[in-house]
Amino acid sequence: MTMRTPLSAFILLLLSASMVTGCREDELVVPTEYDILPFDVNPSATPAGMYLLNEGNMGSNKASIDFVDFKNALYVRNMYAERNPTVIKELGDVGNDIQIYGNRLYAVINCSHKVEVMDAQTIERIGQVDIPNCRYIKFHRGNAYVTSYVGPVQLDPDAQLGAVYRVDTASLAITGKVTVGYQPDELEIMGDYIYVANSGGYRVPRYDYTVSVVEMFGMKQVKKIPVGINLHRIRADRHGKLWVTSRGNYGSVHSNLYVLEKKDKWSSEMIVTDTLNIPCTEMCILGDSLYFYATEWSYAEERNKISYGIIDVRTKKLVSDRLITDGTEKDIEVPYGIAVNPANGDIFLTDAKNYVSSGALHCYSREGKKKWSVRTGDIPAHIVFLNK
Repeated sequence: MTMRTPLSAFILLLLSASMVTGCREDELVVPTEYDILPFDVNPSATPAGMYLLNEGNMGSNKASIDFVDFKNALYVRNMYAERNPTVIKELGDVGNDIQIYGNRLYAVINCSHKVEVMDAQTIERIGQVDIPNCRYIKFHRGNAYVTSYVGPVQLDPDAQLGAVYRVDTASLAITGKVTVGYQPDELEIMGDYIYVANSGGYRVPRYDYTVSVVEMFGMKQVKKIPVGINLHRIRADRHGKLWVTSRGNYGSVHSNLYVLEKKDKWSSEMIVTDTLNIPCTEMCILGDSLYFYATEWSYAEERNKISYGIIDVRTKKLVSDRLITDGTEKDIEVPYGIAVNPANGDIFLTDAKNYVSSGALHCYSREGKKKWSVRTGDIPAHIVFLNK
């Protein structure tokens, strides 16, 4: 194992102990913290690391960004505040998505109604895009596409339809908007179309059940595909299929996983071809494997039923009902995020614990053996790899 020199260790101690002299409304800036991780230093590691967006409990204004540094074997906690000491209210309220496009890092901050734009290497703020009740983000040909509930953050049986906003990534100007279904969540881009999973979550029990199809260049909704109630996630595999999750109604209708494919080889129209009857809360596709977990809440039992698994996207069959093979899944209270390192197959799972205090990030080998764990910010949720 490569050892750090005494000088580098001393520098780390100084960094972790330092207080930033700049002030934010006469408040001290919370310093970044550094933990040493139990793996080898690797200056040529690819990816170089990964960002973790902590949601923070709604109303607490505690969204934060952590970083796993694969090159230096460090966990860097709460980077944004120290790197941007003059930004009022720091990152904001409820981090809902984080992605990298080009040399910029984009964080969707739901209840602060903004997309925060930063330098992907330094986390220094470049600007923000104001989008009401924004949810998730995707990119294509110099544009960002952001889903939005549009209306206020509240349950409302008459809540309005949602939208997808188009943002020019060079100027950060909003250049288009299209109305879609009720309370749209994740979106995926395939060919010339955007596919949007509509939840209708504010209109409970009258959930939406459709995937909106948006013609990208004209920003026009051209179709709605009936799928299942209270949709959430949508991901494309490398074979042209879309994988869509439903939360169900937390009672009589269970969470489910659906597959959408082209109607026939001559058509561009997508239809539901399979209902897998597998609960799925979050998923990650790498190669031909779909890794997932489910935290299916039951009002009747007043508890979550937690499950894990791997699906072969070619056969659409469950090939394993376990991600963790050494019994350490018992250490996870509430799984809340998942990612797989494309370089070595390491599996990352986050744990929201009690939702109001620090969570945890767990790393497992591709065989499902626990390698390490580390403390995170509150409600660790969304992960993106930094390749440079």
